[in-house]
Amino acid sequence: MYRILSASKDTYITNKIINKSFRATDSNVGQAGTLDLFKLYNENTLTGSSEQTELTRLLLQFDLGKVSQMQDEGKIDINDSTFKCFVTLHDVYGGQATPSNFDAILFPLSQSFDEGSGYDISGFRDIGAVNYVTASFVSGSPVLWNIPGAMASGSLGDELIDVIVSGSLSGPSGTSSQSLSPVQRFITGEEDLLIDVTTIVSGTITSQIPDNGFLIALSGSFENNERSYFVKRFASRDASNTAIRPKLIIKYDDSLHDNHEDFTFDLTSSLYLNNFQQGIATNIVSGLAATELTGQDAMILKIESGSFKKTFDVSQAERGENRLEGVYSSSFAISSFETALRSHILSSGSITFDEVWTSSDESITYLSSSIVIKNNQRTAFDNFHQNLLVTVTNLNDSYKAGDIIKIRVFSEDRDRAVVFKKLPREKKSQLYHRMHYRVRDFQTDDIIIDFDTTSNSTRLSTDSNGMYFEFYVDSLPKGRTYVFDFLIKKAGFDTIITDAASKFRVD
Repeated sequence: MYRILSASKDTYITNKIINKSFRATDSNVGQAGTLDLFKLYNENTLTGSSEQTELTRLLLQFDLGKVSQMQDEGKIDINDSTFKCFVTLHDVYGGQATPSNFDAILFPLSQSFDEGSGYDISGFRDIGAVNYVTASFVSGSPVLWNIPGAMASGSLGDELIDVIVSGSLSGPSGTSSQSLSPVQRFITGEEDLLIDVTTIVSGTITSQIPDNGFLIALSGSFENNERSYFVKRFASRDASNTAIRPKLIIKYDDSLHDNHEDFTFDLTSSLYLNNFQQGIATNIVSGLAATELTGQDAMILKIESGSFKKTFDVSQAERGENRLEGVYSSSFAISSFETALRSHILSSGSITFDEVWTSSDESITYLSSSIVIKNNQRTAFDNFHQNLLVTVTNLNDSYKAGDIIKIRVFSEDRDRAVVFKKLPREKKSQLYHRMHYRVRDFQTDDIIIDFDTTSNSTRLSTDSNGMYFEFYVDSLPKGRTYVFDFLIKKAGFDTIITDAASKFRVD
């Protein structure tokens, strides 16, 4: 699962010297199209003052309630190692000077801020909150930063602070002290900002860290040295180009891999049972008491052929530590050297087994089916064909921004020999367990969401009907047309498919 959240508010605050006569500490730029990060040292003079340093700090916030909702619904598990969150800001170069070789640091804010309605980033003549002195207005009264510039720092739980540097956070393995101030080095000054905020987001949605957004500044040594850094400019949420506005990127490997169509002897594989009631995934109820089957060892699976019979424990399927409603799975291997199977495997290369899902005492049968288990293919050379047809089978022409869609993908090797049958049969998709999607802007070719083969947040799932993935349409700017591309990793090859009949618009 890969989801992008847009900023709900953003701005920056400054103490810039204006006309050598005053500092713009009461100015607001909440509606400006850029977020300007800079420090000026002895570039301007202020009458009657010996301190000539001028600087800015960026403020931004995202709706983390959407992350909490995904956690509550079992879509993600914030304690799983694949769960990652990143704040990203896109560099904007407009011909201005750009600083190099500096560090930017991010903190969670201890108190909330108002975005404000100011536009002026030249004369800083728009007055209001938020600004260098005032964080917000509550009931018409100003709420000040504890220190002008919002840089009163301390640990989680400390009073009279603006930003949180560190704190003790509880998790599955207990409570531990965590740094809450990640840093990014900018070498050329042309880089985008991309900072890992997984710990901060996890702590926020578990109510351990206040949900007030982030502050980004030059790190202390760069704010305090005798050098100027002017100006690192990022796009704000008011930028005309919606694709470069601030984002919170959420990554999580939610892929599930059902091997009903490609179960192989000697390899541990997984089989899934999905139960639906009126189209909704629902736990199976069993017995006169209508007891829900949940947790570990909820039922058993029998695999039988002739004299061969084995049973395997079945548990409610998990995504991280979250149990999936109405989904059950069992993982096991069947040896090709089983005495009762060996001769048949050698002669035919596959065996059809009865597949029976029953209660633990075998008194109630929930599903009877069959499965073909094949012998493992072995060759002296790589035989992965790359003449592939990949098609999205259920894509609409357009979607609304709030839609969550389940995309079905069909794949066929056009070089595979055709086996003719006397009776018509539905064509089955080939399955690839290392297949990923990306999203590309149809008009500009800009990649909005790239293949993620590290966290596997863009990895497709497999089941008996083929391949699929769930997609949050609100990750994409509205009013644009997009396409899905696909990456297949197999046998040492990376094959990218860009013609998958996957064009759609976000309205």
